[in-house]
Formats: sequence, C-alpha cells, structure tokens
Amino acid sequence: MTLAQLQSFVLVARHGSVKAAAAELEVTEPAVSVAVAALRKELGDELFVREGRGIALTPGGRRLAALASEILGLAEQARRSVHDSPGAARRMQVVATSLVAEHVGPLIEAFTARDEGLEIAVEAVPGPEFGDLLEHPRADIALGPPPGPERSAIASAPFLRCRLVVVAAPGHPLAGAREVAPAALAAERWLAGEPELDPTTGTGLFLARNGLEPADVATYSSQAAAIAAAAAGEGIALTLARSVVEEVRRRALVRLDVRGTPAAELWHASTLGLGRALPAALALQRFATTSDAAQAISTGRAGAVSTRVRPKVHVTLWRSVADEIDARGGQR
Repeated sequence: MTLAQLQSFVLVARHGSVKAAAAELEVTEPAVSVAVAALRKELGDELFVREGRGIALTPGGRRLAALASEILGLAEQARRSVHDSPGAARRMQVVATSLVAEHVGPLIEAFTARDEGLEIAVEAVPGPEFGDLLEHPRADIALGPPPGPERSAIASAPFLRCRLVVVAAPGHPLAGAREVAPAALAAERWLAGEPELDPTTGTGLFLARNGLEPADVATYSSQAAAIAAAAAGEGIALTLARSVVEEVRRRALVRLDVRGTPAAELWHASTLGLGRALPAALALQRFATTSDAAQAISTGRAGAVSTRVRPKVHVTLWRSVADEIDARGGQR
C-alpha cells in the first residue's frame, strides 16, 4: 500500500469518477485504475462499484476513504516537519471565500506581526471546497462558512458577525421605497464581487435563501469593483455594511430598504482537530476570535497586505476597478 495509491482512491471516492481523479492528479485514467486495483487486491475488497453514471463505495471503501484521508494528512505533516529547519521561514496556506479574502488582510497582517518567521498565502476558493481542502490537506485553515457538521474531523470557531446590505445608485427606481420584498429584486441586475456565485456566502446565499434566480448576474474580481459598478448605475449589489459607509455618506450609493436586511453572516475559522492541525493554523484560529483581530478588520483597509504576507488572491482582487468597469461596458 502506497501513498500514491491511497491518494488516487481518495480522489476517486471524493469525485465519484476515475476521470475526475485523473484530471486532478494530472495523470492518465489507466494510471488511477491501476493504483486502485492494487489496493483492491491487497485489501481483498472491491472498495467501490459502478452505480448509474457514478460509483458507490462499499462499507470497506467508506472506512478506507476516512482512514486514507487521515493517513495522507499525517504524511503531509511529516513532510513539513522534515523540511522545516531552524531559521527557515514557515509557511501556512489559508483559503477563504472571495468576500472574506478581500477583507481579511488586516487580520492576517496583525497575526503575522507577532511571528516574523511565518509566511502566509491566502487563496480565494468557494465555501463548498473548504472541507476537502482541509482534509486532503491542501489548506491549513479556512476562513468563511463552516464546512458542515458532517465534517467531524474539522473544528470551526466563529470569529466575526457581519451585516450585509443591498446598495444601488441614488437614481435607482427603488431608492427611497420602504419594505421592498426580496421577490421584487428578481428582475434586477445583480453585481457580485466574486468570479462566480458561491451558494454558501454573500450574494449567492442571499439569493438562495430568498428563492431568487435573477436572469442577469454580473460577476467581478472583487467586491470593490462590484460596489463601484453599483455607484455607476450598473445594477444592485449586496455588500458588507461597513464597506460602503463612506459611499452612503457621500450619496454615491443608497441603501435599499429590502425586507430581511441587513442580513447577518457569521464567519468561521476552520482547521483540522487538535493533533492534526498545523500549530500556526490553531494559533491563527485562536487569534481570529480575539478583540485585537476584530479591531484589525474594523479599522484596516480592505485588501491591505504587508510584505511578509503573500496572499495570491490580492493579485486578482485589486486590479483596476475602472479597467474592469470599462471592460464590462464594452461587453454590453
């Protein structure tokens, strides 16, 4: 039994497809099939059987999938332990939803200021991917929605309660209207600050909760770009109340009085359980729940990054807002 065989099986079990597992591993489908066949022979269990267009795990396959994920996680910890050396920079991978990634920079900066030897990369990913990324593991900590109660190996701690409001340009027809029903927004053009709608957070979650399926949804690389587009009269946007205080004060934007808003959203910091999580990830999880962290987020500038923090997400989040709006205008 090898780690490569276990990894192939875990991905087949996760995706329900040999083809998808091969694509993620960047190998051929026969290579994945051979690895799984070796496990079947050694363990004396089919592990999974064909069911319709997908697969169904056998009881033994379900047990192996859980244990294999843990084994792969321990192997990754061993690899890091061997490569870490005194004086060398330690690295931690953070994943977050697009909205959280855009606003969590000040928190990350405050945390790394306490540990000069730690380098952090932040990547924006959809909330539904958190569980797999943590258990695989390809991420050390996830910031955003909790992965869910079925992920018993993952521990989540709430760290920030946010208020989301719907905003539009002052000339919008619904500006000044009272008690607007969410259903009245179905025909509006929605502006979302994420490459694709995430059903676990922000605009995607609001639309799902209210049973809305708008025909026109424009997605942007950042919430800042979506807010700027709303101010330009391009449509309406659901955003953090604190992120548009100045625009509302200047009357560049107005808050629409939509029933059910401000909507509350609770952000969580999630890691593997004690004994499996990276110590730095546990430290960041604890720090995120402190008053110092809340203060950093409330007073810091969205997207702020220090030279010690290397969040990949900010490369795309903070391209020119004007350029993006111009590009959108050219497509219409």
